[in-house]
Amino acid sequence: MSSRFTPDADWLPFHPAPSVPRFCPPAGAVDAHCHVFGPGSQFPFATERKYTPCDASKDQLWTLRERLGFSRSVIVQATCHGADNSAMVDALRHSNGTARGVATVRMGTTDEELLALHEAGVRGVRFNFVKRLVDTLPHDELESIAKRIAPLGWHTVIYFEAQDLEEHRGFFTSLPTPIVFDHMGRPDVSGPVNGGAFDDFVSLLSDHDHMWTKVTCPERLSVSGPPRYDDFVPFAKRLVETFPDRVLWGTDWPHPNLKSHMPDDATLVDMIPRIASSDLLQRKLLIDNPKTLYWKEER
Repeated sequence: MSSRFTPDADWLPFHPAPSVPRFCPPAGAVDAHCHVFGPGSQFPFATERKYTPCDASKDQLWTLRERLGFSRSVIVQATCHGADNSAMVDALRHSNGTARGVATVRMGTTDEELLALHEAGVRGVRFNFVKRLVDTLPHDELESIAKRIAPLGWHTVIYFEAQDLEEHRGFFTSLPTPIVFDHMGRPDVSGPVNGGAFDDFVSLLSDHDHMWTKVTCPERLSVSGPPRYDDFVPFAKRLVETFPDRVLWGTDWPHPNLKSHMPDDATLVDMIPRIASSDLLQRKLLIDNPKTLYWKEER
């Protein structure tokens, strides 16, 4: 059944036939940041959404995961679905335990609903601070939600942009859960890797050992561009080597809201040995660290 939603006119669909990466991920590797969109005919997009994507189903995600050589996925609730986590939860329930989720939760979510999300495989909530993607930032509400999820052993995923760090630093440090920052805090990778705004982000992680980061999205952050994304590498490499036990990696498939190009996901996988240069660092990045947050029962 086709979707009843028409993607935005400038929407770039994900790569239809990604290649096989040269780098072979270790057995049990986790893609710790990806999404599912719809299908819109089954899981309608939110009326308050800021974008309308193409469909990107769980079955397409499983196919890509196998092609890239990964065993597990962490599916992050997409803003186009608002607080209706149905598409993400459906994927978790059909994953045979190979996927975990990060949900969007509102004040009206009941304790029973939180427990149901936990049973489905959700292990975190996401707070979006990217101003072009959200209308308001109700800090009191978000702090209340974080307190409610802490007893479940969940963490908080935060998406923000580097220039807004000082504005939000106090709130970030007040949260009572582990925190995972999306996409390295979206640094300006044309700037210095040692010094300036990126030093501020590294300092934040250094001062708070419950804070993690995803070394993700060269296709979103790079100025030099594909296929090598050379300017991204030193930033990610610094984080992997400085915080080897608090970094995660993911594809960000199906790459929402990219405007310049759509990557071949295999090229993203092939960047892993450039940012995690040893077998030990690769194992921590792709297996041990995501297990700590998402499959604690296996630790």
